[in-house]
Amino acid sequence: MKMLILGASYGSLLSTKLLMAGHDATLVCRAPTAELINSQGTILRMALRDGAGLREIRSEGQPGRLDAVTPEAARPEDYDLVGLAMQEPQYSAPAVRDLVARVAASGRPCLSIMNMPPPPYLRRIPGLPVADLDDCYNDASVWEGFLPDAVTLCSPDPQAFRPPDEAKNVLQVGLATNFKAAVFADPQHTALLRRLEDDILAVRLDGEDVPVKLRVFDSLFVPMAKWSMLLTGNYRCILPDGVRSIRDAVLGDPAVSRGVYDWVDALARRLGAEAADQVPFEKYASAAGALVRPSSAARAIAGGATAIERVDRLVRQIGARLDLRNATVDEVVKTVDARLEANRRARA
Repeated sequence: MKMLILGASYGSLLSTKLLMAGHDATLVCRAPTAELINSQGTILRMALRDGAGLREIRSEGQPGRLDAVTPEAARPEDYDLVGLAMQEPQYSAPAVRDLVARVAASGRPCLSIMNMPPPPYLRRIPGLPVADLDDCYNDASVWEGFLPDAVTLCSPDPQAFRPPDEAKNVLQVGLATNFKAAVFADPQHTALLRRLEDDILAVRLDGEDVPVKLRVFDSLFVPMAKWSMLLTGNYRCILPDGVRSIRDAVLGDPAVSRGVYDWVDALARRLGAEAADQVPFEKYASAAGALVRPSSAARAIAGGATAIERVDRLVRQIGARLDLRNATVDEVVKTVDARLEANRRARA
């Protein structure tokens, strides 16, 4: 199987799993990064369950083949599946926007591993007024050409980051949880995911099981379990005058964190989620204890970003449509708005 993955940072985690399972992957990225990957491959650092510390998994020498291209050179019609692994605002860049339009026109099934769910996926949720959510996106018109049935969502639960001062072909896994994908509307498209699920599950490295699986679920709401985590931890890393780690955001005041988490879970259930689709707060809080870095959203704002993925705003707005409100979530959105506006003024 051949998969085109838009985004060579977080996308390289998924591509490595594909390569180890014997499938081919092409990463879409900027020209210097593509040149680096095509000449040296990628390096993924992660711990196995043998307790031996971080292991390096190189793309070179895997059963599958990896290459990288710029957005202009990508040909989505040549692939079986397309992965969307960039931050949502990045899709507005002219070259990427053009590629996204060609992906939509190709009709290829698209697996999003964005935190921000693409509007076509949300259109698969009965009764959800997607048009009223356009202002939560950097540019919702990017997604107009997609048929909802050709798009599904995969919760990007594994935590990974590019180590500072290292080349852009290196990625390190901080929390080796699983990708959780909802099925496509088309059973033939879902069969591709099921095949990848089985092949990745079978991968071994020196006889050891390799963490970070792909799990496929019948429920459209399983990937939305990430919303509770994002609103409780990731966006609450962003403070009016700085940032903090996910661990401190979640565990600094567990009662407040549980209140946010339970509120988002209740919102998802109003949309149609079942309790079995969700992750208990206790399990998330335990995992958060190991997340000693600020979230990527917080780091981006601290670095001067003027646009980030706004899952916080999306969830609050969906809640308002359902007459559900939470004062802590309102304050989170207000803080993120203020920090982004300050960055915009600083750049003006």
